[in-house]
Amino acid sequence: MIKFGPSGNSDSFYAEGYSHTEESATFVREHGLDCFEYSFGRGVRMSEEKARSIASAFAAQEVEISVHAPYFVNFANPDDEMAAKSYGYVLDSGKMAKLMGGRRIVFHPAAQGKESRSTAAERTADRLKILRDYIYLNNMEDLLFCPETMGKTAQIGTVEEIARFCAIDPVFLPCVDFGHVNALEQGSLKTAADYRARLEPLLETLGYERMKHFHAHFSKIQYGAKGEIRHLTFKDEIFGPEFEPLAEVLSDWKLEPYIVSESAGTQTEDAVEMKRIYERVAVKG
Repeated sequence: MIKFGPSGNSDSFYAEGYSHTEESATFVREHGLDCFEYSFGRGVRMSEEKARSIASAFAAQEVEISVHAPYFVNFANPDDEMAAKSYGYVLDSGKMAKLMGGRRIVFHPAAQGKESRSTAAERTADRLKILRDYIYLNNMEDLLFCPETMGKTAQIGTVEEIARFCAIDPVFLPCVDFGHVNALEQGSLKTAADYRARLEPLLETLGYERMKHFHAHFSKIQYGAKGEIRHLTFKDEIFGPEFEPLAEVLSDWKLEPYIVSESAGTQTEDAVEMKRIYERVAVKG
């Protein structure tokens, strides 16, 4: 079934006196949510004991957990040594996700750098084939590694590029960040038809069964000429995107993604709002 949850802990989590990740499972469940994304954005720094403790807490609440790999992954880096570090960041994230009881690892594919976009995208695809081999060598093929659509013009990760990367192997599943797509395309997501147009390349390339439970990030994002500037909350009335047209598409197409709210500080509340909107749309449909 479709799942909703926050990326990390919202301001309200701490305001209510919670502090440990194990408590996030209870907090999420108390708000009627189903999933949670833990970020290793600054690096994979967690003991195996802590990971197992988190796994127990989330299993007890029946809340699914995913992880985000370090933000400095860059599979387009011309330096092979730096690329080797990127393999390590993703594989280490996978190891910890498994210990935490999760299956999904989100990662940023690459930055364009000084080369042409086609060269950077080609190198990224080649490196993801090597990553695939490492995934199998490390017996991680039961996990899902999710390259994310990106929000800045200098980053590799358009919808079409992510479709191409995920076509490499079934261990890859798209993470469609709709806020990023909207920011990169200067406010392109307004209607249900707009959302359909951005999901269609993924469905055509990967097929319905693989896309049925795709990974998603959603937030309103301020953007400028070069794309993403900063994450906002659902109270913003200027930048968007709005969730209801996407909810209509998900309901019509019977897609059941894992949707993570990345709002700035209100990610739990905005995940609850998305769930409320989806349930209203689904009943109406």
